[in-house]
Amino acid sequence: MSKFDPFDFNQAMPLINEDTEFFPLMSQEDEEEMNNEQTPEILAVLPLRNTVLFPGVVIPITVGRDKSIKLIKDAYKGDRVIGVVAQLDVSVEDPKFDELNKVGTVAVIVKMLQMPDGNTTVIIQGKNRFELVEQVQSEPYIKATVKKFEEVRPKVDKEFKAMVSSVKEMAMQIIQFSPNIPSEAAIAIKNIESVPFLINFISSNMNASVADKQKMLEVANLRDRAQMVLSHLSTELQLLELKNQIQNKVKVDLDKQQRDYFLNQQLKTIQEELGGNSPDMEIDDLRKKGSKKQWSKETANHFNKELDKLARMNPAAADYSVQINYLEVLLDLPWQQFTKDNFDLKRAQKILDKDHYGLDKVKKRIIEYLAVLKLKHNMKAPILCLVGPPGVGKTSLGKSVAKALGRKYVRMALGGVRDEAEIRGHRKTYIGAMPGRIIQSIKKAGTSNPVFVLDEIDKVGNDFRGDPSSALLEVLDPEQNNAFNDHFVELDYDLSNVMFIATANSLSNIQPALLDRMEIIEVNGYTIEEKIEIAKKHLLPKQKEQHGLKAKDVNLKSSVIEKIIEDYTRESGVRGLEKKIGSVVRGAATKLAMEESYNVNFTANDIEEILGPPIFDKDFYEGNEVAGVVTGLAWTQVGGDILFIEASLSPGKGRMTLTGNLGDVMKESATIAMAYMRAHAASFGIDYRVFDQWDIHIHVPAGATPKDGPSAGITMLTALTSAFTQRKVKEHLAMTGEITLRGKVLPVGGIKEKILAAKRANIKDIILSKANRKDILEIKESYIKDLNFHYVTDMTEVIKLALLDKKVKNALDIVYKEPVKQNQN
Repeated sequence: MSKFDPFDFNQAMPLINEDTEFFPLMSQEDEEEMNNEQTPEILAVLPLRNTVLFPGVVIPITVGRDKSIKLIKDAYKGDRVIGVVAQLDVSVEDPKFDELNKVGTVAVIVKMLQMPDGNTTVIIQGKNRFELVEQVQSEPYIKATVKKFEEVRPKVDKEFKAMVSSVKEMAMQIIQFSPNIPSEAAIAIKNIESVPFLINFISSNMNASVADKQKMLEVANLRDRAQMVLSHLSTELQLLELKNQIQNKVKVDLDKQQRDYFLNQQLKTIQEELGGNSPDMEIDDLRKKGSKKQWSKETANHFNKELDKLARMNPAAADYSVQINYLEVLLDLPWQQFTKDNFDLKRAQKILDKDHYGLDKVKKRIIEYLAVLKLKHNMKAPILCLVGPPGVGKTSLGKSVAKALGRKYVRMALGGVRDEAEIRGHRKTYIGAMPGRIIQSIKKAGTSNPVFVLDEIDKVGNDFRGDPSSALLEVLDPEQNNAFNDHFVELDYDLSNVMFIATANSLSNIQPALLDRMEIIEVNGYTIEEKIEIAKKHLLPKQKEQHGLKAKDVNLKSSVIEKIIEDYTRESGVRGLEKKIGSVVRGAATKLAMEESYNVNFTANDIEEILGPPIFDKDFYEGNEVAGVVTGLAWTQVGGDILFIEASLSPGKGRMTLTGNLGDVMKESATIAMAYMRAHAASFGIDYRVFDQWDIHIHVPAGATPKDGPSAGITMLTALTSAFTQRKVKEHLAMTGEITLRGKVLPVGGIKEKILAAKRANIKDIILSKANRKDILEIKESYIKDLNFHYVTDMTEVIKLALLDKKVKNALDIVYKEPVKQNQN
């Protein structure tokens, strides 16, 4: 019988049989069999997350990923041979072929066990190494073509034998110094006589990262691999020796003071077991956190004073929990903590343009703010107030601003807030007291310079609990909010770095003093052209994503989107349009889910099939065939609209009747118009006696809809003049403006919405106050290229522009031909 040579590479551990209860040393025949075994051309690849398999080594692995479980079960039913490769990034849950290392180990599945927790554990033994060549399958698991990894056999000389001996000796020393490693490991290493298996066994079990183990696996020469193992073991041994030295140095005898301290610590532990954390531990924890805060000296002194008060309190007292809550709030606030602003103005412009179509005024103001902040590095944040109809993107604009600046985003809804304490907080002496919503939002943001959106600031109410609008005066004053005082916090908090953006639908309900502190930016409604672009770029892609459709599944042309806008929505914003587009997308999703064919390019008929008959009739121009009918322009919360002022005469005693659900201001406009006509009857060619013998009735159709405002003033005066002179109004003409008793035409608001409504109604000529010219200049020229604008300052100009010269013949002519009979007593 020949002597066993430990450096004979043909001797190693035997292959493990499934029925073996323990793992004996390899025989020469087993080693030769393993080395001579052919590597399969195609292998199912099992990615390993936390370990690397070496040839000859047996390891258990827990399989949790669905793909891996499927692979193991399929292989277990077959020849049980798989390829095992470590993945490059351990955080990747489902690694692809390119995310795996290129060198792995052929493995045999020895045993598959189903654990009580539901996981599958398999015991595998490594065989030969291989290299990945090309992926041939990705589902249900990865399969790839492989080639055998060519190894380099080192020359067995004295230096190599000494190196292997050092590896074994160091491994034994590490086991001796490490209390966590069982002594059986030393016995296993002593009994390993095959050098390749010894190196592989130690490489597999040593304390090294997956990346380092992978490097060892990829080394072809066994001498080089042994050198790497020796280097790692040497480092590990030095660390263990140093750790043991430190532990020996700190071992000292306990004197009486240390003994007492130890007993006190035991007493505290017992108290914790009986009733949670001990009071002393809570106070120490609060004091430790307070020492790390970056706050002013005044705030630090106040905190320490309140903490000392807590230390003197009886933990069973009712105020104890109140005091702890107060101190925790102080600690949670981001005192002097700021996020860094991003001063890339071009990037900010791109973000604003990508998230919102239009809104040029707001974007310009944000870029201006960034530009000044970039140059000055210190600037009081502006208080912006975005005013406009619902659904135009006022609130969502705050998120875009925060993204552009690189700041945190906070939103506070003010709709229905009636309690002043909601803003300023409650005194901490009250039961259930808490900070106001301003401080709570700052605490939630975790920074002292967020973008803070005050949503629906015009919806703030007031009652016996106070006026929240007045409480907001200090918050929104750049000269005062550097020392905002919350009743609960009791300390001044600096809000001057917060960028407040308020939103409102109307300025009429905002307190004047509060309004004065904000920079008002009007956000007008969108034109049809703008809505079409918004629908294409934002709404339709968003609805497709939300309903699980691909880009090719639904296609809406501009003409189809325009039909949805005009026939199914009546708004300034796009919120209703998004809902209708969502209905269309759901219709396509239903067809797709039911595997029914449908036209991807939706037509007008398809839209009516899904949304039903048109809800709204497109505004149309009614021909002024009768004297006394004038087309006016109106503003509503959902955008512009046209309205018709009708004036009718009937024999009577000069009474004036107003109908159409008119508000007080609109009734006053009719009274002013009538008074102006009486005073200037001669200039209009009207016999003054007609006012005493004819009653006038003014009606504004859609009687169920409330109407108010001064902008129908010139329309009413024109209607009265047309009725009394029996001169018809010119075709395709509309007007808007306020009048005075002197006949002056004053400017009105909502011009953009009114102009868009006129365009929809096929109006060609529009009469406006000269002071409204600036509003027309802000509208894109392409939107108003078919309209003619007439700017006036006096009512005589309006009458000349609006009325035809030809008179209508009817019974009213009697007044001018026959003398009026005087009443006899």
